[in-house]
Amino acid sequence: MALEQLKVGDMTFTWLNGGVTHMDGGAMFGVVPKPLWSKKYPHNDKEQIELRTDPILIQVDNLNILVETGIGNGKFSDKAKRNFGITQESKIIDSLTALKLTANDIDHVLMTHMHFDHASGASKWENEELVPMFPNATFWVQETEWNELKNPNIRSKNTYFEENWKPIEHQVKNFQESVEVVEGIKLIHTSGHSNGHCILKIERGGKKVYHMADLMPTHAHQNVLWVLAYDDYPMDSIAAKQKYLLPAIEDGAWFIFYHDYKYRALKWDESGKEFVEAVLRNRENE
Repeated sequence: MALEQLKVGDMTFTWLNGGVTHMDGGAMFGVVPKPLWSKKYPHNDKEQIELRTDPILIQVDNLNILVETGIGNGKFSDKAKRNFGITQESKIIDSLTALKLTANDIDHVLMTHMHFDHASGASKWENEELVPMFPNATFWVQETEWNELKNPNIRSKNTYFEENWKPIEHQVKNFQESVEVVEGIKLIHTSGHSNGHCILKIERGGKKVYHMADLMPTHAHQNVLWVLAYDDYPMDSIAAKQKYLLPAIEDGAWFIFYHDYKYRALKWDESGKEFVEAVLRNRENE
């Protein structure tokens, strides 16, 4: 199994197979008309778009840092699988094995937010009990996000599932505005997609890498105004993209993706119109 990797400075980024969902294209592109978004991102005959849920392993300073957790295994009923278009569950253990690692080797897990498609892989079934998937890891979750998932509102209760956070409660550390987990690797609170949503900003050794999480879940969401109908605070999403995305493009930063069906990582030119470099997903790994 040859996993896709990107080396930037002293950091190695590797994409693990965390499963796949297919969500409604109209919802994923909000008010953007289908004739526009469908030119940039394909859909199936149910008007759904393919959204990977592939965690990103960052190896640096002899640490194994995971970004997001995938959708796990055995966490969804047949009905939920149909609704969320789940055609494949997590193969993250196979991916780690290919790297000669185990789930016990993960030191930190950086959660941009705790929606089901990001957090379901945090726990696993063992002898009919849910236990931590990464027992030795510290989970970093923004404080507002953590508080809301424990007391979800009528809208957010459909994505914050107790079985994803209860088993790891003792491993979680909270922060408010930002946290620098390792030198130059920082989670920053943005709100937007959820009230506690964060992006990952990496500035290390003169290199810049951004994970915009669900403010830009795919390369087709680069337009500042293209935000999701799933966003709880869409104007905050737009403001955060203006603040972080546009300057990062001009600076020649790498952008890494958790959901994109085609691109693992890419760089745009200064205009944001052309790709300069890219790491493509290899479907043979599935």
